[in-house]
Amino acid sequence: MNIAKNMEAIFFVAIALVSVTSFATASASAPASHTVHASAMAAEGPVQVVTVSARRMTAAEKAAAVQ
Repeated sequence: MNIAKNMEAIFFVAIALVSVTSFATASASAPASHTVHASAMAAEGPVQVVTVSARRMTAAEKAAAVQ
């Protein structure tokens, strides 16, 4: 069987399989474990922020740090 002659058919079969599986999985409901309730988010508190108070390295300092 010469695959080069049948590449178009192989492509269409692959697209058909992908389409069928996407439609089949789209109707399935998402598991309940992936949902986050607003009360759980509020209980965590504020988002932590990291502040870096350092100056940027110059090109000479970068080159010295690599060596």
